[in-house]
Amino acid sequence: MDNIFDLSGKTALVTGASSGLGRHFAIVLARAGARVAACARRADKLAETVAEIEALGKSGGGRALGVGMDVLDRDSIARAFDAVEGELGPVDVLVNNAGIAGRNVALEVTEEQWDRVMDTNLKGAWLVAQEAGRRMAKAGTGGVIVNTASILGFRVAKGIAPYAISKAGVVQMTKALALELAQHKIRVNAIAPGYIETDINRDFLKSEAAAKMIKNIPQRRPGTVDDLTGPMLLLCSDASAYMTGAVVTVDGGHLVSSL
Repeated sequence: MDNIFDLSGKTALVTGASSGLGRHFAIVLARAGARVAACARRADKLAETVAEIEALGKSGGGRALGVGMDVLDRDSIARAFDAVEGELGPVDVLVNNAGIAGRNVALEVTEEQWDRVMDTNLKGAWLVAQEAGRRMAKAGTGGVIVNTASILGFRVAKGIAPYAISKAGVVQMTKALALELAQHKIRVNAIAPGYIETDINRDFLKSEAAAKMIKNIPQRRPGTVDDLTGPMLLLCSDASAYMTGAVVTVDGGHLVSSL
């Protein structure tokens, strides 16, 4: 049987690719054979991601492009897609990953904090998905869009109301786009990570507060970026050819815990 997870010949665009999950996703797709456009607001921060992909050589896609993109600027998004198409070809796979968090109790969340999180996580994801969808539909070749949601789109925690609300919006956006874009042979799914260890939260996950939270995870550990590799390849490849509108949870069982 052919490798149904193979992305050779595909062009993938990953937002928020300068660090964390986005950087990992970009490298994963390159290892699967894709040409990868790594996008973030500051193109200079993408150098390490691009260098690591190019170092893969023949063992992966080997071709990478760092592109500046502000997901809240429609013109910036269009320019980024134009640049990618010019260098790597039309985008076949979009990993819509750019996002931010923020911590404050609900009654003290400012309008500025609300707008910053909601605009980046939900409006930004919408604008990028819309641009990708329009181009894929016009090309007539179909495509794949994978949004990064969160288990906090299904359950809540104290102090992060705007983030949880934005990710619930991403879940519904995924389903709405899947319904409308299926006629264009575009599949839209989402990955919903639980608590995944990255450079941003590594210190927190060593704290006493984190230890209490981890006790509520049936597998009794936070996830690693490698735990997301298989699910991401599933959603981006032909292995999920009959999946659209799905949200794949990767959380060690956190959502099914009643604690």
